[in-house]
Amino acid sequence: MDRREALQRVALIMGGAVIGAEAFLSGCKTTPAKEGLFSADDIALLDEVGDTILPATSSPGAKAAQIGEFMKTMVADCYAEDDQKIFTDGITKLQDAAKKKYSKSFMEMSPEQRTEFLVELDKEAKARSQEIGARAAKLTDEQRHQIALDKNLGTFKRDPQDDPHYFTMIKQLTLTGYFTSKPGATQALRYIAVPGKYEGCIPYKKGDKAWAT
Repeated sequence: MDRREALQRVALIMGGAVIGAEAFLSGCKTTPAKEGLFSADDIALLDEVGDTILPATSSPGAKAAQIGEFMKTMVADCYAEDDQKIFTDGITKLQDAAKKKYSKSFMEMSPEQRTEFLVELDKEAKARSQEIGARAAKLTDEQRHQIALDKNLGTFKRDPQDDPHYFTMIKQLTLTGYFTSKPGATQALRYIAVPGKYEGCIPYKKGDKAWAT
């Protein structure tokens, strides 16, 4: 599965555009990577959050794909500075919310508590995305054209009320990173390293893995 297909699948699952997709498709590093955005503890936390989103079953979970390191690289190399701040501030918000609800850090929570907590965050993030989508739907063609022009010129400034929820970012990166990783592509999906002859119609039944190639 190439980058473009992975992003298309994640956008379909998430119901919206993937943050940082343009830079990801072009190879990232549109600006020098910002050092010191993440500590080792942050990466360990992201591994556990990712593994709660995509836990190990008959195939490896997100942690096996080193999802924390993937998120670190993507945010540092591909995200705009404003989005980097939303993501890194989000790590603190996630920990604060966990302590407020469970009186313990995310790392100290049981698997059941982690799942319950992230389900609530996901609902919160989806509500934010719906609000942003509703505002975007009201834009005139002239406004859309001006936004596209400003983005091309690098002068676009997003309204703070349209900032994405940090959990949307975490979930998008978890899905993108996992299904483009070796464990995700070769064990969670069906993978043939060198595809053989073309077969236009292949039997499929409910529960079959999707194809990575």
